[in-house]
Amino acid sequence: MNQRLHITSLPEPAAEPGRERGVRRTERLLVGCGLALLGWLYVLATHLPATATAAHWPIAWVGLDALEAIGLIATGLLAARGDRRHPLAGAATATLLAVDAWFDTTTAAPGADFATAVVMALGAELPLAALCGRLALRALSRRP
Repeated sequence: MNQRLHITSLPEPAAEPGRERGVRRTERLLVGCGLALLGWLYVLATHLPATATAAHWPIAWVGLDALEAIGLIATGLLAARGDRRHPLAGAATATLLAVDAWFDTTTAAPGADFATAVVMALGAELPLAALCGRLALRALSRRP
């Protein structure tokens, strides 16, 4: 039995009636900014110093963890009430938790600090991020 695989391009999405020109401009602006950011990544990768001192280091970390706490509480409460906004809270909270795990592990000093960061990332932040992300995706996949 001889079967051939035909690869076709995805169809263009149908134009939505009543779609405003400003929305299309916004979409193009977002894509353009994302592409410009790719160039900025090269600048950062080649010009940033290996170390830096942050004057407000504790405020940055307390602020991030406060946002995570608010996100976890909001996601849980909204989901418990059946509020249709809980996927948004879940997605935002998952993102914050993943960012926290990333920065904890990449900014930790070698040794015990790094080990603690890895344990926190694998034992708390990333599992909670996965849970929030799963909750958000599950709710969105059920929508018509």
